[in-house]
Amino acid sequence: MAFSETMQLPRRRPPTRPRPPVEACGTEAEPGRTARVLVMLPTYDEALNVETVLRRIRVSLPGADVLVIDDGSPDGTADLADEVGRRLGRITVLRRNGKSGLGAAYRAGFAIGLAEGYDVMVEMDADLSHDPAVLPALVQAVEDGADLAIGARYVPGGSVPGWKWSRRAISRGGCAYARRMLRLSAHDVTGGFRAYHRGVLSTIDLHGVRAGGYGFQVEMTYHTERAGGRVAEVPIVFRDRTFGRSKMSGRIVVEAFLLVTWWGLRDRLHFHNRLRFHNRLRRLARH
Repeated sequence: MAFSETMQLPRRRPPTRPRPPVEACGTEAEPGRTARVLVMLPTYDEALNVETVLRRIRVSLPGADVLVIDDGSPDGTADLADEVGRRLGRITVLRRNGKSGLGAAYRAGFAIGLAEGYDVMVEMDADLSHDPAVLPALVQAVEDGADLAIGARYVPGGSVPGWKWSRRAISRGGCAYARRMLRLSAHDVTGGFRAYHRGVLSTIDLHGVRAGGYGFQVEMTYHTERAGGRVAEVPIVFRDRTFGRSKMSGRIVVEAFLLVTWWGLRDRLHFHNRLRFHNRLRRLARH
């Protein structure tokens, strides 16, 4: 299957609630499942991890297709993924020119998944911090009715072993800040191990999703809940990568903080403006 990065994103459609049960469309779904699943794996310099993670995905979800979205890795990640794909099958590599960020990679993946008729689209990191053994539980949560299933670190049963208290505080504090500012129900709003039903993705204006780094996960959670989507959280154990270098940076953290602050203030301003307008109408009605 050949994918092109220039494929157009589908136009926004109004949400429909409740959504129908997941049914397979297009090619055959995994035996025992009704949904066609696409696992999206953004990569940049992941040659040390990509073969292992692809093999473990195949064991966990034998019937899923995998899309490796590589941002021009100079270490040969894309070529290695192609080689593994020839051996395992149902693995496609989307080669992109240059490092464009996590958000751009997932937007390209969503466009492909929606156009190709996948029912469930899964996001996960390629560095093995997300355990592929959890994939069936995430997909099952969507099949059971969730529009978004998040692999959550900050719910009972979830954990981040080995993290320093300072890193844990920053991560949990960022989640708490985003939840309060955006009035979100999910606990781990920055978690990047997640599965979406195609229905909720079709209601989101993916062209308008602005965040490029890990703020992308907050923004997508925000849009999902605003669209009336149901969010489920599946506890996970998040482990730091063993090989390679982390892509996290201070710029990514600042971007997420500024965007969350702006969205929260904008929503409050719109609310107060609507309240003032309705109060004015009531006063006019009395006269």
